[in-house]
Amino acid sequence: MSERRTVRTLGVAEPGRPSLFSYVEEPPGDGEFRVETQYTGLSAGTELTFVNGTNPYLHASWDAELGVFRDGTASQAYPVEVMGYMEVGRVTETCTPTVRRGDLVALNYGHRTGHVIDPRQTIVTTLPPSLDPLLGIYVAQMGPICANALLHAAAEDHGRHEDAGSEVRLGDGVRDRRILVTGGGVVGLLTGLFAKAHGAAEVALADPDPSRLAAAEGLGLIPIEDDAPEATWRWCKSQWTNGRADVGADVVFQCRGRTAALATAMRALRPQGTVIDLAFYQGGAPDLRLGEEFHHNGLTIRCAQIGRVPRGVRGSWDRRRLIAETLDLLDAHGALVRQHVVTDVVDFDDGPQLIVDLASRRRSTIQTVFAVPQPT
Repeated sequence: MSERRTVRTLGVAEPGRPSLFSYVEEPPGDGEFRVETQYTGLSAGTELTFVNGTNPYLHASWDAELGVFRDGTASQAYPVEVMGYMEVGRVTETCTPTVRRGDLVALNYGHRTGHVIDPRQTIVTTLPPSLDPLLGIYVAQMGPICANALLHAAAEDHGRHEDAGSEVRLGDGVRDRRILVTGGGVVGLLTGLFAKAHGAAEVALADPDPSRLAAAEGLGLIPIEDDAPEATWRWCKSQWTNGRADVGADVVFQCRGRTAALATAMRALRPQGTVIDLAFYQGGAPDLRLGEEFHHNGLTIRCAQIGRVPRGVRGSWDRRRLIAETLDLLDAHGALVRQHVVTDVVDFDDGPQLIVDLASRRRSTIQTVFAVPQPT
């Protein structure tokens, strides 16, 4: 039996103050295993909501049965001692045949320097030796989020075809189509790469940030400089023509947490097109004019989040299959992702200061990865 140990975590002590915390962890029990974290990825869009105090869980409680937020007692309060969901750990002790000592595994347990895992309670993915271990941060959660966006597009389109009784494939909603991605963060870049890898005719990505546009171009996507209110939708309507009064993108993946971006996504679509929405909105919607393109062009907005796959495919698709699709994407294109998406690798202890810099806009990154120094 191993000894107890101190685990350090990265969270937020109070609004505007990211901080490191610690707790004492018990040894793994029967059926469990212990990991030392190698890498943990920052999901800036989500985690900055805790720093800025805008996360809905800080102001209301989530009723899982009814699927609504209720005013009153908040689901979370400060300090938020652990954030994050993109981890790679090395197995150091194991009391289960599920993993072996020395395995590298992808999991979702937050910014911790280590953790005890019960594989009966979560999905554990052993990373193949051929994969850059750092890219394992995408396997448990972020990659499946993006794959699930394509799955929603596929399910949305599936019933329109003669072979509707066949199994839905991940590329069914993008193959041979013109695709727009709004937002060049990690979600947008990986979703665009998924669409390209699954046979889209063209994939364009719109963002105002030159560094994100360069990353998009590096992944083989068409960069659109979204530097004016009409730049993106005018590009789509002029470049993608299907016939008279039928111009624009076939599908838009909306990956930017601003309602103005959702409005742009709708304006960029051809009639009866679909927005697959992955964004996390934190404010109101003063510029979301549902009486305009949404109404007149008969558009569809479909929210795609990793908590569920589309209803019609639950028998054949689940989180494990989305993880497998992520591993396939990284196997084929991991070098490009490492080169163009991962912009910063910093020491775990430097996490609070980096997050402060991001929140204050003194620093800009695409994907930050916290590397955990290993015990000697």
